[in-house]
Amino acid sequence: MKTIYLDNAATTQIDDEVINVINTSMKNIYGNPSSTHQFGRKAKSAVETARKNIAKHFNVSASEIVFTAGGTEADNLILQNAVSNLNVKRIITSKIEHHAVLHTCNHLQEKFNVIIDYVKVDAFGAVIIEDLERLLKASKAKTLVSLMMINNEIGNLLDINKISDKCIKHNALFHSDTVQAIGHYSLDLKESPIDFIAVSAHKFHGPKGVGFAYFKKGFGIMPMLHGGDQERGARSSTENVHSILGMEKAIQIAISNLENDKNYIEGLKKYLIFGLKKLSKNIKFNGFSSDMQKSSYTILNVRFPFNNAMLLFSLDMAGISVSGGSACQSGSNIGSHVLSEILTDEDADKTSVRFSFSKYNTIQELDLVLDYLKKQKSN
Repeated sequence: MKTIYLDNAATTQIDDEVINVINTSMKNIYGNPSSTHQFGRKAKSAVETARKNIAKHFNVSASEIVFTAGGTEADNLILQNAVSNLNVKRIITSKIEHHAVLHTCNHLQEKFNVIIDYVKVDAFGAVIIEDLERLLKASKAKTLVSLMMINNEIGNLLDINKISDKCIKHNALFHSDTVQAIGHYSLDLKESPIDFIAVSAHKFHGPKGVGFAYFKKGFGIMPMLHGGDQERGARSSTENVHSILGMEKAIQIAISNLENDKNYIEGLKKYLIFGLKKLSKNIKFNGFSSDMQKSSYTILNVRFPFNNAMLLFSLDMAGISVSGGSACQSGSNIGSHVLSEILTDEDADKTSVRFSFSKYNTIQELDLVLDYLKKQKSN
């Protein structure tokens, strides 16, 4: 049976060149970067070179990059540091953020009595800028705004520059979870003055278990993990050398081929949208996911005109891997908090499927998916 992987917003296939870099580094760069002997110095040099090269892609300095175990840790480190070290008393976010942000905000509210305000979103999941402005004006308390650049479920693109401008105007800090964006969109952090971002390598054909947090220069960092003072004291724990080097390679490949990959994957998304519309006029698309200007070209969230709790399972049995919501919730009986927030009760009760694409997908695979869905419709 042919298998088709269309869950790239959950994780991606590791690029062969990245695997080669990881394998080579595991064999040849096995010293502890904190050791002062030649093996340690070799590892330390490799890590710092990777940090410098990654920083260049975002037009920032190497000292502003802190390596983490992934996007979730990066979000946690940023949000907790904002409260414990930067005197943030209030966080403005939305109810459709990733749980790495929402659950951390809940924790900070319980532990430090931080005020959490939620900006309103419209029926498509777009942040209502006027409501953000209202919230920013409503309090003089030191505030951090946390809004993701691309929603991981519906693919909506945030107007980063517009949000940055509002934050600067009202003297608020700005954090964005850019996990679904990095490797797929260019981001110049000098041009778009975001204060903090979170990144995860496995979303752009790199290894799992590694990512980084960006802290704009001038902000001190209070670590969450204590014990070794690695990462200039920002994160204790021996650096994951081979994964860091794999991430460096994955970013380099993604950015070098960004336009070609984008054009190719956009073609796949348009093809599936056309095929689904042809299949049934009653099929709808959640958020702005069918709008090529307002959503990521990698994500399409489809709402079918029925409730079929077994659809994901039957697709899996047919060799087609997709997601019903965030992959972080897979296996649970909890519905998508994003769709619950933006859909009517009637529409939320219908079956929604997230298709997410990569450079490794093909038109032929999409034809097989459409053929399978057509058979399901006729049964």
